[in-house]
Amino acid sequence: MACFLLLKATGMKGNGGLTLTGQLGDVMRESARIAHSYVRSKASQLGVDPSLFEKMDVHLHVPAGAVPKDGPSAGLAMVIAIASLFCGRPVRSEIGMTGEVTLRGRLLPVGGIKMKVLAAHRAGLSTVILPKRNERDLDELPEEVRRAMTFVPAERIEEALEVVLVVR
Repeated sequence: MACFLLLKATGMKGNGGLTLTGQLGDVMRESARIAHSYVRSKASQLGVDPSLFEKMDVHLHVPAGAVPKDGPSAGLAMVIAIASLFCGRPVRSEIGMTGEVTLRGRLLPVGGIKMKVLAAHRAGLSTVILPKRNERDLDELPEEVRRAMTFVPAERIEEALEVVLVVR
C-alpha cells in the first residue's frame, strides 16, 4: 500500500548549507541535493536574491516514521519545498506531486503512479502533478478517481512551480 510523504523545509541564518533529516536513503539524499542546486541555479528566474543562498541554511525533513524511503519520486516535491522557502510563497495544500528531477529542470518518469494517485485521493488531494511520460499510467486508475481528480502532466519543473506555488 502506497502512502505519500509530507516534506518540511525551513531556513535559518547560515552559510548555504543543506541539512537532511528523516528516514532517507542515498537516492533521496541525492534528490534533495539536486533540488537545492536547481533552486539555487534558478534564483533570478524565481525572483530570489542569489546572495540569499550564501546567507541561509536549509533544513529539509521527511517525517516518514520508521519506514525508510529511498527513491527519486520525491525529487519534484523537494524542489517545490525549497523553492517555496526561498520565494516566500506557500504551496497549495490540495496538490500532490511526484517525479524525478534533473539539474537542468526536466521531470523524469517514476514507478507506482496508480498507488501514489490512489493514496493522494484517499488523503483528500484534488490535484496531482506528475511527469508527462507517466500520463499513460493514469489509464490504470478507476474511472471514479480519474473523474474526481485533476492531473497536471509536466515535462519541466517550471511547469509545476507555476501550478503549485500560491501567487501573492
